[in-house]
Amino acid sequence: MVVRIVSIIAYLVLAPVVGCILAGLDRKMSARMQRRVGPPILQPYYDVRKLFEKEKQAPTRFQDFYIIAYLIFLIGAGAIFFGGGDLLLVIFTETIGAVFLIIAAYSSNSPYAQVGAERELLQMMAYEPMMLLTAIGFYMFHGSFTVGDLIAADNMAFLPMIGIFFGFIYILTIKFRKSPFDLSMSHHAHQELVRGVTTEFVGRTMGWIEISHWFENIFILGFIFLFFCNGTVWGFVVGALVCIAAYFLEVIIDNCFARMKWQFAFKSAWIAASVLGMVNIFILQLVF
Repeated sequence: MVVRIVSIIAYLVLAPVVGCILAGLDRKMSARMQRRVGPPILQPYYDVRKLFEKEKQAPTRFQDFYIIAYLIFLIGAGAIFFGGGDLLLVIFTETIGAVFLIIAAYSSNSPYAQVGAERELLQMMAYEPMMLLTAIGFYMFHGSFTVGDLIAADNMAFLPMIGIFFGFIYILTIKFRKSPFDLSMSHHAHQELVRGVTTEFVGRTMGWIEISHWFENIFILGFIFLFFCNGTVWGFVVGALVCIAAYFLEVIIDNCFARMKWQFAFKSAWIAASVLGMVNIFILQLVF
């Protein structure tokens, strides 16, 4: 119990810091790939601090409530994950948080925000099957949905679940909203929806959304970490390194591919879940 409490506190304190630094490295690396100097690594922090200094404005009085609920559910999902809780509960909690973001965008009555909300909903429908198959795969291999049991397991799940791993890497591009699947919103200027789902969010509200993304990115990378846990320090080191490599792989993909249509994102994600995920589940059923 003490270890779980310490882990949760560490997540609450360190996740926004690490998430902010990763976002800064993302911008820096993207700039270098485009032969630009780029902003300082702490630029995401400076941006959020400036957002909190702006005058409070909102098209509806309920918008801030929805965004705070979005933040709380994402923090809760991460706390459950790093507290060693149930993996399915993590996925369901994160999904509820994403629904609040969609509702907030719909409540603004902006056509750009509403189209972005529709695309965000389509993206959820695209990546959720693979998320659930990942949890099911861990259960079939380790016999538990509990994150604490998965971390303490003796056997590394990567090779037996290699199909699920690559399926999860595929939908990670959607989760991080990177090209070619930055359909609902983008941190870059090429997005034809201006800011998509976040078009009508300004000031402190937009700051909370950015902080939410920092929390979310960290516990989503935690799923990748689970593939390499084997109860040893070596497993922890390998898992952490693969998480870093996966994040920067997404940055490279983001800068090398043009944005695709939502139909391609939806179909390809379900094909990845069907081929990589379901086939791997079938093999696990036969072998384990």
